[in-house]
Amino acid sequence: MAGSVFGKAFRISTYGESHGPAVGVIIDGCPAGVPVELEDIQHQLTRRKPGQSAIVTQRKEADQVEILSGVFEGHSTGTPISLIVRNKDQKSKDYDHIKDKFRPSHADYTYTAKYGNRDYRGGGRSSARETVARVAAGAIAASLLNKAHISVHSWVSQVGSIKLSAVGAVDYSLIDSNIVRCPNKGIAEDMIDYIKQIRKDGDTVGGLISCQIDGVPVGLGQPVFDKLHADLGKAMLSINAVKGFEYGSGFDCVTMRGSEHNDLFFKQHGEVITQTNYSGGVQGGISNGMPINFNVAFKPVATLMRDQNSIDKFGHEATVTGKGRHDPCVVPRAVPIVDAMAALVLSDHLLRSQYDRLEQILS
Repeated sequence: MAGSVFGKAFRISTYGESHGPAVGVIIDGCPAGVPVELEDIQHQLTRRKPGQSAIVTQRKEADQVEILSGVFEGHSTGTPISLIVRNKDQKSKDYDHIKDKFRPSHADYTYTAKYGNRDYRGGGRSSARETVARVAAGAIAASLLNKAHISVHSWVSQVGSIKLSAVGAVDYSLIDSNIVRCPNKGIAEDMIDYIKQIRKDGDTVGGLISCQIDGVPVGLGQPVFDKLHADLGKAMLSINAVKGFEYGSGFDCVTMRGSEHNDLFFKQHGEVITQTNYSGGVQGGISNGMPINFNVAFKPVATLMRDQNSIDKFGHEATVTGKGRHDPCVVPRAVPIVDAMAALVLSDHLLRSQYDRLEQILS
């Protein structure tokens, strides 16, 4: 069956298509008493919405969220929470020219081969429009985490070959100080100029989003198949256009010796911490109390404003011409999506951890 449900204790089920009437989410398992402010959800949706700057798609959606159930007087009631965002600016005619054609590196061919049909209007269910629902749910998950003093922050660390140095702490307050969401003014300006040039060329470019989760207690994660980093990896790889996930030392670990890579323990102010954090805050699939950090790689957007060779559903050669409103680079709008998916994973594991020991259950 279609995989539209995510999480085990804190569960979400998303619905809707890019050019349908609406997209939305039902959250099940959210405890009663979690603060839920419409403005907080709306803030995250505004960070994701199209048309917010000159370097993203110009589709104009207000992305106004409505709470249909599960919230009363500013707090969750413990019953399912239903959130809906109605689509307003669909231009389905922009896709009439490709209704029988398979766009290169899109889901057109695979959806047709799997289901026997597809909603060609904006990609239907395969569109990143679906992530509106994730961001809305993630805002509530973040509120739950806030009560546990856990915070999630993501930022753009690379566009094309333009990179933010990995050395030094990131000032989270600077993430939203520019339209590309890179917390370094000079590098952000270079990224913005590059994306604008890419758009003029009728092309697209990929990028990297980095994330750090602070305040995570020791003990989150459920070995062996629900290891914390495994669930984070699944969450990130489920996001449209994601091609890679690495945590801690990531792929750089292959160049290191064990004597370099081991995170040595010591005590500080009565707490066990490590001198380094190559483990990325997770050991044996369980959080160790250090910050969790990871990177998510996004491919260039598949829709180009130029002709590409392909075939149609009848097997004939065809030319796909780029048309409509599309992002030249997805990472500026994907930052709140990474935030949301990380918050959903941590909320799920935080709730599941309450059953790890008998004394926790009986307390």
